[in-house]
Amino acid sequence: MTEVAGDVRVLAFGPIAEALGSRTSKLEWNPGMSIAVVVLALDLGHWIGHVLGVASNGERCPLDHHTPQG
Repeated sequence: MTEVAGDVRVLAFGPIAEALGSRTSKLEWNPGMSIAVVVLALDLGHWIGHVLGVASNGERCPLDHHTPQG
């Protein structure tokens, strides 16, 4: 079993927020977790390659970016 080290807070806008039913979501963070894993965990994989833009700590980044702890 993977040890959980904290949480990732997700801010969503526009149609993605509508799809989630909220502008904010929280997921358990695991070491080495990429933003792509977060997107898939939120069942938003179908947005990849369309209008999806992602950022970590306010900076735009690619989907393979690994989220830092904290």
